[in-house]
Amino acid sequence: MSKPFSLTISDTGIAEMIFNKPPVNAFDSAGWFAIANEIEALGKNDQVRVIIIAAEGKGFCAGVDIKELQADASKITAVNKGNYDTFKAIHRNGKPVIVAVHGFVLGGGIGISGAADIIVASECATFAVPEVDRGAMGGGAHLQRMFPVQKVRYMYFTGEGIDAQEAYRLGAVEKVVPRDQLLATAREMAEKIAEKSPRMIQLAKEALTGIEDGNLEDKYRWEQGFTQEAYASKDSQEARDAFVEKRDASF
Repeated sequence: MSKPFSLTISDTGIAEMIFNKPPVNAFDSAGWFAIANEIEALGKNDQVRVIIIAAEGKGFCAGVDIKELQADASKITAVNKGNYDTFKAIHRNGKPVIVAVHGFVLGGGIGISGAADIIVASECATFAVPEVDRGAMGGGAHLQRMFPVQKVRYMYFTGEGIDAQEAYRLGAVEKVVPRDQLLATAREMAEKIAEKSPRMIQLAKEALTGIEDGNLEDKYRWEQGFTQEAYASKDSQEARDAFVEKRDASF
């Protein structure tokens, strides 16, 4: 099976992972494992100094492939593991990770962004967690790494998103740029970091991660337990069925 991304490494040590899974960059369990494994490998590659994650298509990432879960709810265990491994591979990576987002940033896209070190966004980017409307949980820990607690709860309970300028105002996004300047801006940031001592940057990332409030991976594991519980309910199946069938859910 082909991987849902392309990968390049420049002469200056900038690795670029570009999602390319039409139509909306929503990944099944196998796709998430492939992403996680590649990011972890990049962190161990001495030729790599900085990692950029970006995407082609309508938006950055729509999260998990709901159709896979709607067809077989037991897949949630594998999807959970793939998500966990991906976000951990970014957050705990020895190399800085810059995420360059455009269009929709949903579900797992929030996890990737919230796990990253730096976010740059196009003017068209929107951030949201529609998990409740999909019969699932998860993403709150990573969203709370980006936004204040009450903003996270409003977004989570309503499913409403915020645009790139609001994300910038709240401090999650480093820069907001036109879509055609997004990757170039991320590369410019990456080059500044790549010029510095790899060892000093590695130590800096480890130190900064160590002084964060709480353990991001443990928080996400806590959330995933509720995802398992949610998937055991009839409401969760109805939410997924309604989404796939493009109708309003009935609870």
